[in-house]
Amino acid sequence: MARAQPSRVGEQPELGALGEVATRNLAWLRDNVPGIFSGVMRRDDAAITALAAGLSRLGRERQLVAADRERELILARLDVPGSVFETLRRVQDREISCTEIFHSSGEVPGTGRRLELQRYQFDRKPDGLVAQAGEPAIPERVRGELRAALAGRGAALGGDERDALLRILWLNDRRLVEESPPAEVAQLAWLLHQGRTNAGFFLHVEPRAPGEAGGGEEVNLLFAVENPPPRHHLAQVMEVFNRLDLGVRRSLTLTLSTGAQPFFLGSFRVAHRGGAGLQEGSALFDQLRRELYGTQILANESPAYREFVLTGVMSGEEASLVNALVGFCHTSCAHAQIHRYTFEDVVRAFQSHPEIALRLVRLFELRFDPELADREARYAAELPEVEREIASYNTGHRLLDEFRRSVFATALTFVRRTLKTNFFVLEKHALAFRLDPAYLDDLGSQFTADLPPQRPFRVSFFFARNGLGYHVGFSDIARGGWRTIVTRTRDDYVTVANTMFRENYVLAHTQHLKNKDIYEGGSKLVCILHAPDAEPRERLDSQLHKLQYAFASAFLDLFVTQDGKARDRRVVDYYGEDEPIELGPDENMHDEMIEAIAELSARRGYVLGAGIMSSKRVGINHKQYGVTSLGVVTFAEAALREHGVDIRREPFTVKLTGGPNGDVAGNAIRLLLERCPGVAIRLIVDGTAALCDPRGLDREALSRILLRADADAFDPARLSPGGFVLYRSGRRREGLRDLHRRVEMTADGPREGWVTLDEFHKEFDDLLFTVKADLFIPAGGRPETIDGANWRRFLGADGTPSARVVVEGANSFLTPEARARLQEAGVVVLRDASANKCGVISSSYEIIGNLLLDEDEFRAHKDAYVRDVLEILERRAADEARVLFRRHREEGGRRSFTELSEALSVEINAHKARLFAFFQAKPDRAHRPLYRRALLAHLPRLVRDTPEFSRRIDRLPAKYRSAILAAEIATTMAYHRGLEPDFERTLEEYVAAQFA
Repeated sequence: MARAQPSRVGEQPELGALGEVATRNLAWLRDNVPGIFSGVMRRDDAAITALAAGLSRLGRERQLVAADRERELILARLDVPGSVFETLRRVQDREISCTEIFHSSGEVPGTGRRLELQRYQFDRKPDGLVAQAGEPAIPERVRGELRAALAGRGAALGGDERDALLRILWLNDRRLVEESPPAEVAQLAWLLHQGRTNAGFFLHVEPRAPGEAGGGEEVNLLFAVENPPPRHHLAQVMEVFNRLDLGVRRSLTLTLSTGAQPFFLGSFRVAHRGGAGLQEGSALFDQLRRELYGTQILANESPAYREFVLTGVMSGEEASLVNALVGFCHTSCAHAQIHRYTFEDVVRAFQSHPEIALRLVRLFELRFDPELADREARYAAELPEVEREIASYNTGHRLLDEFRRSVFATALTFVRRTLKTNFFVLEKHALAFRLDPAYLDDLGSQFTADLPPQRPFRVSFFFARNGLGYHVGFSDIARGGWRTIVTRTRDDYVTVANTMFRENYVLAHTQHLKNKDIYEGGSKLVCILHAPDAEPRERLDSQLHKLQYAFASAFLDLFVTQDGKARDRRVVDYYGEDEPIELGPDENMHDEMIEAIAELSARRGYVLGAGIMSSKRVGINHKQYGVTSLGVVTFAEAALREHGVDIRREPFTVKLTGGPNGDVAGNAIRLLLERCPGVAIRLIVDGTAALCDPRGLDREALSRILLRADADAFDPARLSPGGFVLYRSGRRREGLRDLHRRVEMTADGPREGWVTLDEFHKEFDDLLFTVKADLFIPAGGRPETIDGANWRRFLGADGTPSARVVVEGANSFLTPEARARLQEAGVVVLRDASANKCGVISSSYEIIGNLLLDEDEFRAHKDAYVRDVLEILERRAADEARVLFRRHREEGGRRSFTELSEALSVEINAHKARLFAFFQAKPDRAHRPLYRRALLAHLPRLVRDTPEFSRRIDRLPAKYRSAILAAEIATTMAYHRGLEPDFERTLEEYVAAQFA
């Protein structure tokens, strides 16, 4: 007998004893809602009993609860528009894994309305459980029924794919797979397959099967989306249906854990309340698709959703653009005037004037809608009208009007200066905007005075449902890391957003100074993730994945080009050139995301392919090879040599921020222990603990956790007397007080104690300033930890610094003012742009390897290639250190080391820019033997000495050949022999030509 045969209601003893009214109700339910007797609910006697017994009360009561269990809620109510949406809002704090909605074909007797039955299941499976579950024991009968049902749909899925889909469904909801009709299970499996093979989005209208119940206007709508919003997504989907006047007659939805990223699957039987047709290609279908896809970007807790969408002022798609404008205006203005341009006030400006917000949206649409034939003319006509409206904005509140006028003017500048956007790309998980950096000059000095004076080559802005970010690049070909800052509360988010653009700008500018040795200029991508409900850890990882993958996909929407223009015709491109931009991992970028972005880039045809990302498996892992730390330690060696200390033979002391398991700190410690027999590491501070030992931390104990564990894993029993471990991670609560663990080594052995939160911060935050050492290596921690307000804490009462040499392994750990003041106090400060440049140099060579060797070749020759790169890194660090100390001596210390470092970077970058322009204007020069030798000199020995590889430089994009030549010649000019023209010969040639 086939599965899911309708049960014989009335045969159960509970139902048989209910009496005449219940019997009539059961008969009515069977005739009018047959679906509940052929699926999951068919065996739920208790719920059916409660439904039959209470059905008659629905004329008097708002709802009937048939079952209210720990993981399931079943209720019935009379069908009215928005009723499901109302229920979903009431259960919004519970994680829904499955819903079923049924509507009766006829009216409930005596009510004049149809019945609506809602079943909610709250049993979301963790991704880790699904990933590690192995192969479940699924009955062969179930496999066979799915195979037959898929064949009936004409779905040609291979056996492995079919089994993988069934495994996911079974592990998430075994009861549903076992109890539902096979055709329904097959539909879900097919829908999951379509979502996974269509960039994470799929929407399809499926005609009802012959004989299937329902009105003639009803259609089956199938919707799938990867990594849906973790909260309120189903409510938002149902609100879209309600807003578009689509009644949901029957639905089944699942939120699945796949072991990687979750999926939302929805099967909806819908009909337009006004009788409009819903066919693929219809105006209603196109509008529905835009709105459903837009739920991935528009947060339903945002003011724009509540004030503009739910009230019918604008569509969800338009409201998402308003949210992006809010994010841009806030982050563009607040960093310079943090107390005036608060997030709440910027939101309120748009919220108070929806007519201005909508007009800005309409202007943006005129500029970028690919379907408008007379787009540019209409935009040109509308722009001055919007400019006049904003300039004349006046409500009689002078200060408030000035503020809001400046906000609207910033939004208008955004519209005017955007050069391309993916706003009209349907399958987007985030919005992306490539801006002309001239917008910064439009904003004026009131919003840019706190930024470095050099203007970037490009600025791109990204906006998603739960975050935003910027990519700032200072040259055409640019590379730099991708940093994601995680915030848990609204206050955290706003605090970070206030200054994130300045932080991004400064980091990108520093990166540009740092990238002087390579063909790429500097850039940085910084984004904020707002994750208030990101517990447990796997949920945070999922939200990180969603934001980063969304931004990567949006990035490629803009920068995948063909003949210079964006390949996707829905991206109107006012820039019109290829833009080779390279990314690399930084804070909160995990290995699997590195590989995912590289694979996505190659699949979508980006100019660099998988070379978009460094530190891949087929690449040079920074932590494995310690590439950044190699430069840091080389600079430290040069600096202490100037102070008369040979670190390879003589004793010296060190303190570090950044943990033993960190890339830069961990490898710096490793290199110091390997190379320096006399090193004593007195202090290590990371996010888990502070390790302090006046005699130097025990080498053996430190080596055991090195590059394996954080500081809190150090064995306190190996401390010297007077040494201690202060734990950030070791906490307990005593009454109303939070306490932190502290273990100190005494003459009698380790002594454990607990300190209050105030005592903890007073000691923990003070250590990096007060512990004395010859060398301080900040190799972890937040930017601007030492700034203009606290630098004096680095000096003792007599003005003596706690360390005489500072080598910045972490970016922007010291502010420019702090660097200047400490150097005035006699500290040698070797800044980040010099000291930690080797990481980015390594990444550059990884990309060259990706472009010149295929994966198999790279793997086969990786040891030799990496060995060559490490030699280049050490040479580049030593070259710069030598030049900086030589110039400092020659000038008698007139300029500080940070000034010399910046001047050297500016000098090399100026040479690079001029040389790049020369070779771009004369691309044939790169093929001449003379310049070819210079180009090859930049490459690792393996490439130079292997003819098969060296011939491939002709495959490189012309921009890359020009840039590599420019970089090699420019660095040679600065580090070795400058290009000093023979003035007399040049003068004679000039006079001969002009006065012949």
